[in-house]
Amino acid sequence: MSIKRFIIGLFIGCFIVSCGGSKKITQKTTDTRITTKKTPPEKTFPKENPDSKPETRPSTHKDNVSLYIDTYATIAKEEMMQYGVPASITLAQGILESGAGKGVLVKKANNHFGIKCHNWKGAKVYHDDDEKGECFRKYSLAKFSFRDHSLFLSNRGRYSDLFKLPKDDYKGWAKGLKAAGYATDKKYPAKLIALIERYKLYVYDGEVLGKDQKDYKKVVDKKDQHTVKKGENLYRIARKYNITVSDLKKFNGLEGDQIFEGQVLYIKPFDRGY
Repeated sequence: MSIKRFIIGLFIGCFIVSCGGSKKITQKTTDTRITTKKTPPEKTFPKENPDSKPETRPSTHKDNVSLYIDTYATIAKEEMMQYGVPASITLAQGILESGAGKGVLVKKANNHFGIKCHNWKGAKVYHDDDEKGECFRKYSLAKFSFRDHSLFLSNRGRYSDLFKLPKDDYKGWAKGLKAAGYATDKKYPAKLIALIERYKLYVYDGEVLGKDQKDYKKVVDKKDQHTVKKGENLYRIARKYNITVSDLKKFNGLEGDQIFEGQVLYIKPFDRGY
């Protein structure tokens, strides 16, 4: 009997140990599930597409200036040949005054040089400058703004000393314009000179003066122009070339009938698109 009881007791003991161990393992597993913290998923960002086009950026100031020079250098050289204003000065003033063609007055009035109305009888626009609502000249095409710039300087006595300087003395012109009252900015001469030297605008002066005349001979066809002589008026000139006064004024951007001796007029349409 003792052996039988021993065997039964051993069997019961093993069963109890077995159940207890299983219970502990289950409890441990349950505890692990309860206390384990979930790790939040990592943030993901869209990958760059290697085939996507780069972002379009606005042109730099240098690009705008270079485009301006390429567009108007021919006109500046023509004005130098006919009126004596260095092409380098004309281009530098145009760049500075018009913001390289991006200024408000260019968009509103084709006015590249900030010339105010004064005794102007043509079209006008009003713009805030030194004072609010100042009157500025308006042109139908940019080329007429360049022509008026030449006339503005050559017809006013206060600029007369500039035309006594060597034709390629852009530094003398820059300083002389400030001294004659063209601009109030004390740094105006330095700004003009810096533009001329940075973009080598003096090269265009050299072309006009014959240092590279071969490239410049094609610029002006004098058969398409007439230099006003003493006593002439628009009617006589129009009749001479078998055109109407209206067309003559249109070719030259004239609003009134006033012309002067030595003025160069186009007698055919100017088709360069400026």
